[in-house]
Amino acid sequence: MSTRGELILKEHTTEEESSASELHSGRLSDFAYSSIKEQLTRGVYKPGHKLPIRSVAEMLKVGATPAREAINRLVFEGALVMVGPKTVIVPHLDLAALYEVTQMRLALEGLATEKGALRAANDVVDKLLALQEKITLSLDERRHSDALHDNKEFHFTIYRLCEMPRLLSTIEALWLRVGASFHDLYPEFAEAKYGVHNHLAAIEGLVDKDPSAVRAAMENDIRDGYRRLKKAAQERLKRQ
Repeated sequence: MSTRGELILKEHTTEEESSASELHSGRLSDFAYSSIKEQLTRGVYKPGHKLPIRSVAEMLKVGATPAREAINRLVFEGALVMVGPKTVIVPHLDLAALYEVTQMRLALEGLATEKGALRAANDVVDKLLALQEKITLSLDERRHSDALHDNKEFHFTIYRLCEMPRLLSTIEALWLRVGASFHDLYPEFAEAKYGVHNHLAAIEGLVDKDPSAVRAAMENDIRDGYRRLKKAAQERLKRQ
């Protein structure tokens, strides 16, 4: 009886109701995509982490269809990789991809930094100082995931100053590819405080209204990170 009732309801579903349902599903899919994307760029997941559709759906409180559509979209973009019929993982960047992404980051993030440096008002500097305090404390307490979360916000607080949305979206696409690999920075990067020194130099450049100094500090941050990530990738190759 209930099955027949369901069939009757389907038969009498109007075109408007069907369109509304598809629109709702599309919005949930976009929400799921944006959420997973943000987690990837902030380094929430390590390379090799599996993302089952059911787990993603439960985590984001959406249905299986929006979760599946979001995951498929990220697989298409190369941010996730299918290694089996139902198995999707966060990939490692190989040496060639790491080098290419790094070269693009240097050019684009350097450009965004320099273009926006003179727009940094006192409130921006205060925000950056507060973020850096949180990052430093997380590193001292070996809460590396928390440090990565705030590190992304530190960088993009500076990049958003350029007010160039297309440039920002391209930079975000690069972080989508490399975000998970940032876990390979630790513990060495935390112990040497490379990022801390570079971030403080960037803040100093903003205070001094020196775009070239800010750009140099952020580029140094990228280069220092690349050296550590490259070393981790080479060590992984030797173990294979």
